[in-house]
Amino acid sequence: MSETTTGTTGLTSQYATQVAADLERNVKEQERLAGEIAALQEQLASIQQDHTVLVSIRQVLGGAAEPAAGAQAETAAEAEVATDTAAVVPAPRKKTAEGTGTGRRTREARKSSPPRAKGTKSARRKAAPKAETAEPVQRTLVDIVRAHLTGQREPRSAAEITTTLEQQHPERSVKTTVVRTTLEGLVAKSQAQRTKQGTSVYYSAPDAQEPAAAPEQSAEESA
Repeated sequence: MSETTTGTTGLTSQYATQVAADLERNVKEQERLAGEIAALQEQLASIQQDHTVLVSIRQVLGGAAEPAAGAQAETAAEAEVATDTAAVVPAPRKKTAEGTGTGRRTREARKSSPPRAKGTKSARRKAAPKAETAEPVQRTLVDIVRAHLTGQREPRSAAEITTTLEQQHPERSVKTTVVRTTLEGLVAKSQAQRTKQGTSVYYSAPDAQEPAAAPEQSAEESA
């Protein structure tokens, strides 16, 4: 009997321990779910408040859009009435000059007017060019640089040519880079010659170096 009593007591103790643990887990689960329910309720309340605000805004926007639609309908109706009115009223007829007294007087005046002297139009055409004032043609930079090289006896650098052109043509904005580009274009067209002395580049007219070659030819002929 003592062994049976001891075994029963042990089982009871185990069940009691297990029930106590299950009860504790149940209480914790209830607390967790209650916390989640409270959070969900807060989210639900916030969403419901947003819904109320959005409904109010939609009502305001819908009320503002309705008058605009009514104004558009009135404008369209007015346009239709104006179109119908324009279609009903006929356009005024144009009176020709032949059916009026003014047209008849004009024809009679033309018949009675003396004939014009011949050669009047040609005289006016000849006199017209004299009245016109011919504007002076401005020389291009290419022409100016070519003329400057032709008048030089010695090769000149782009900077020297720029300085001279600035003095001769103060009304122009002459830059060294533009002058150098113009000189290279003349060299490419064989309208200028380019010589290099060290690091410096000089430009001259195509015929500038021919007098220097003349003494050599005369020496060969004398030999």
